[in-house]
Amino acid sequence: MPDRTIDPYPSSRPAPCSPRVEPLREGVLDIWRVDLASAGDEVPQLLSPAERRRAAAIAQERRRALWMRGRGVLRALLGGYTERPPRQLEIVTRAHGKPALAPGSAVSFNLSHSGTWALYAFTTGAPVGIDLEVASGRRVDVVGLTMRIFGPEQARRVRALPSSLAREWEFLRLWVAHEARLKCLGLGLTGKEAQPAAAEQLWLAELDLGPEMAAAVAVGGGPWELRLRDYEG
Repeated sequence: MPDRTIDPYPSSRPAPCSPRVEPLREGVLDIWRVDLASAGDEVPQLLSPAERRRAAAIAQERRRALWMRGRGVLRALLGGYTERPPRQLEIVTRAHGKPALAPGSAVSFNLSHSGTWALYAFTTGAPVGIDLEVASGRRVDVVGLTMRIFGPEQARRVRALPSSLAREWEFLRLWVAHEARLKCLGLGLTGKEAQPAAAEQLWLAELDLGPEMAAAVAVGGGPWELRLRDYEG
């Protein structure tokens, strides 16, 4: 993907309103896809003072800009679902860095980003986890990674694929499903705290976002109706 210059700081334009969203209901999972490079320079204005301080600690300018836009889009979407001003929402951080609204809100959400792209998932009444990876084409030992993370059976299956691109893609598919489950359960990357029964009870879906993006979402309960939308800032 071409590298685009992103202004990490708010412009003089007014802060954006919350996007139009359909109300959440039980059994419905909303997923938003966002190109943060095109999200609009005004969304960082929605950040809280604590988020601005966190952004200032990110040394690399491009990463800082993407983080600010990603967090601003999150606030804009949450404002739409909660019907509250995005700046006034209290977003807390739970164990292993999982963000959540302050206690008392029925909206559950999760987000993931890779490159300039981000995915956001929103539900009510159930925990949710989502993960996204954009294929890089870099030379990495995907068979070795698969062996270490997923075991010998999956490693043999990945090794048997006909090309390096196919092997990378299959590893990414395994990885995003793994990550989505852990994020739904609120666990770290190792997942050592997970009980097998809890992971098996999650509803998992692979998302078809095109040939360069692997993505998956995990939700408690199910089945779920998916509503996939593109955010236009």
